[in-house]
Amino acid sequence: MLKTIFRVLAIIAVLLTVFPFLAADAWYIRMFDYPHVQLTFLTLFILLIYFFKFEYKNWKDNIFLTALIICLIVQAIKIYPYTPFAAYEVKPSTQKENKLKIYIANVLQKNKEHEKVIQQIEEKDPDVFLLTETDQKWLTAIQENFKKEYAYRVEVPIPNTYGMILYSKLDLLNPKVNYLIEDSIPSIDTKLRLANNTLIQLHTIHPKPPMPQESKTSKNRDAEMMVVAKEVLNDDEIPTLVMGDFNDVAWSTTTTLFQEVSKLLDIRKGRGFYNTYDANSFIMRWPLDHVFVSEEFRLSTIELLEKNGSDHLPVYLELTYEPQHKEEQQKDNPSKEEMDDAEEQMK
Repeated sequence: MLKTIFRVLAIIAVLLTVFPFLAADAWYIRMFDYPHVQLTFLTLFILLIYFFKFEYKNWKDNIFLTALIICLIVQAIKIYPYTPFAAYEVKPSTQKENKLKIYIANVLQKNKEHEKVIQQIEEKDPDVFLLTETDQKWLTAIQENFKKEYAYRVEVPIPNTYGMILYSKLDLLNPKVNYLIEDSIPSIDTKLRLANNTLIQLHTIHPKPPMPQESKTSKNRDAEMMVVAKEVLNDDEIPTLVMGDFNDVAWSTTTTLFQEVSKLLDIRKGRGFYNTYDANSFIMRWPLDHVFVSEEFRLSTIELLEKNGSDHLPVYLELTYEPQHKEEQQKDNPSKEEMDDAEEQMK
């Protein structure tokens, strides 16, 4: 009986490993992109129990063990880049000057603990902060505390959980609020002037997740990410940052394609998962809030901050602008196949 139970668990683990590779955008397929780390540990647990607990009497046992080993290898390959054993994709800073401090948080629109978010921003004193899920109540609270100190602002309060606030001490040039895919889902594009007078491009996004209460497929999320990726690629002469709540995990097919097309770098690789959601669960947690950078940037600091009443943990990071070292972490141009895949998703 116990062996049958573990065989059923093994079949489930195999299916959940295969699902993310299916060329399907239905929410009940794409949702299995998220708990990949948890699935890896589940597969390892089943494999160890199966290996040490049961005797191998027939070909079925060998098939189950072989399938589990293959699944574990596939899973480990996907998450390995986000472990401390892997190489940095964004290398550590080599200088203290030309630093850019950033705070990002999905504040949860219904969260009434405004003071916790405000306190975190005051303590970290970022040059730029981005808040998502901001309605008018959130905007009022932020304005009361930061309007004087942060002279440059883009405010898009919307009561549909997709509002967005971008505040900066540094000059924002020609900021634009775009609705790339849906007329209720904003994104922000702006030039940002660093302290050393260098202009960089900043994109902020918060697409819908593939969940039945939000969107029955991942089409719109994937399309928005590809639109931004292509914009970055077409304007690759200027240093670029893309940040926000992507509602997608770092290792998914879509985010991987986003990186390949945009040629942007993931600050997490080689450092850890930095899981931001769900802040209310210790086990079911994965990285949804991201910062991707072009090769001119290096990372000085990255940390997850404490819970602030939201279901997301905030991220704080410090980047340094070091264009003299960009060749050390430059990515290749996207292949024709990758560009075709991006175009297909945009359609």
